[in-house]
Amino acid sequence: MIALESEMKTATAYQPIDLDFHVYLVTNRKIHPGMNLLEATEQAVKGGVRAIQLREKDLKTRDLLRVAYELRSLTLKADARLFINDRVDIAIAIEADGVQLGQKSIPPYAVRRIASRLIIGVSCHSMEEAMRAQSQGADFITLGPVYPTISKPGMKPLGMDTLETVARKLSIPVFGIGGITNENIKEVIDRGAFGGALISGIFGAKDIKQAALKTLKVLK
Repeated sequence: MIALESEMKTATAYQPIDLDFHVYLVTNRKIHPGMNLLEATEQAVKGGVRAIQLREKDLKTRDLLRVAYELRSLTLKADARLFINDRVDIAIAIEADGVQLGQKSIPPYAVRRIASRLIIGVSCHSMEEAMRAQSQGADFITLGPVYPTISKPGMKPLGMDTLETVARKLSIPVFGIGGITNENIKEVIDRGAFGGALISGIFGAKDIKQAALKTLKVLK
């Protein structure tokens, strides 16, 4: 049995990769009526998005696997990265680029042992969680909610000061999440974040492609 201390030392020694995206789009198939998840994602990719996280926690395993294969085919054609929320097994099965872990997920150092090529993101909501994710070998974190958001109605927003404090403290990239739109993503980055993770800011728009284009144009 390998000691946790040994695993942590391995994780600490790992050198995170350089990320090549600043807009991280998280799926929610329930907020774009009249268009299925694949169609909505295709519009976002056409608008320039190059990193997608498949996050559909209510889907059964086989349904999630089917959708993951569809998005993997789409993202490969578009030279975009695909992350799978929580399900390391599905990420491995479809050869995704990475996984997005929660606070109750398998920890980053354990993922590294079974799938070293995966890019590992961790969802965090405090400085403590962020520091722990970094020490356990995460490549990047999302931190939030930064602003009030309909996806986390019961959570108090962390605010820009907390985002800046965490971003300055960590040596790995930090993506602000929660209420991020094309109107505030530049402020998020100006305060030290590497990028912004969006859900309704793009997928909730009437024209998903144009929303993606506008968001990326702001960053340029």
